[in-house]
Parts: sequence; C-alpha cells; structure tokens
Amino acid sequence: MDENIVWHNYAVSKTSRSEQKRHKPCILWFTGYSGSGKSTVAGALESALQQLGVHTYLLDGDNVRHGLCRDLGFSDADRVENIRRVGEVAKLMVDAGLVVLTAFISPFQAERDMVRALVGDGEFIEVFLDTPLDVCEARDPKGLYKKARAGEIKHFTGIDSSYEPPLAPEVRIDTSRGQLNDSIQTLLSYLKEHNIIG
Repeated sequence: MDENIVWHNYAVSKTSRSEQKRHKPCILWFTGYSGSGKSTVAGALESALQQLGVHTYLLDGDNVRHGLCRDLGFSDADRVENIRRVGEVAKLMVDAGLVVLTAFISPFQAERDMVRALVGDGEFIEVFLDTPLDVCEARDPKGLYKKARAGEIKHFTGIDSSYEPPLAPEVRIDTSRGQLNDSIQTLLSYLKEHNIIG
C-alpha cells in the first residue's frame, strides 16, 4: 500500500453507532447453490428485522454485478475478487452499525474465511443454505441450470465449477424442508440468543 495513504480515526465509532441503533452490527453471510433460497430467505429475514426496528442492508449477488462488480465474469479469479469487494463493503456497513445480509453463492471456503477475518469475533454469521443440488436444479428459478447443462454457461457452480460447503457454519438451513417462516424463526432465534438483537 502507498505509504502516503493514512487511516483516519474519527470521534464517532462503531460502538457509538451500534449503541444509537440499539443492536449489534454483524454480517449474515448466506451461501449455497443457485436456487438454494439465499435471496428469498435473506429478503424475508430483512423484512422481519425491519419490523423489529433493526437497521439493515441487503447485498445481493445479482444486484452488485449491476454496479460494483459489473466488470467481473464468473471465472474462479473473478469470483474471488467479487467476494473480496463485497466483503470490504460489508465491513464498512458493519462499521456503520448495520446488520448486513449478503446473498452470494460464494463457493470457496477461503474467500468466506477472508470476509470473516475482516470483522470482529461474532460479527460474521455464516448461514449455509444446505439445500440439495438436485432440489436447486429442479427449482432452477432463472433457468441457469438448464443453460449450464446445455453448455451455454461456463463455470457454473455445481455443474462444471465446484462448491466447497462451509466447514462449521453458524446456521445451517435446508430450504427443501419446512416453510420459509421456519427458516426466519431459526435465524431470529440465533440473533436473539447471541444478543445481536433484543
């Protein structure tokens, strides 16, 4: 890094922002195959948190590729850079005192661990949408599996690119079992038990 670049500390801190919001900041990192329910569960959880007065922001994989990461493709190297950028943005949002929800396939354990290392202990909550690949492919909400099987999409996770399941996720949910509300209650219970929300 350039030695002329200096970090500036300001009077308003993460702690004071968190106290103002009356909840702890964190990253809820939703990972899993395409079609596992990441965006659906993250969106429903954000709505539930909003109703409880929790300050949130949802970073969605498709949405960030319209702007922040629009120059990236889907090679392994580009996927790594995609997660690095999102991790740095999420870190800033945690510093702002927010509960950040992210919905990214994020197939590599090393990159998820990299994001975890950016924030404090207990501020990274890995939520593994452990929905079987065959269920995700049967859902195929965007028609991507069909295109990948036809060779129209390269480097598609679960087809011709690997997915490394989380080694020890804080929360594991299989969206092929139970209803959406069950997933939301599981996540809200976790957040309350760990004193992130009241």
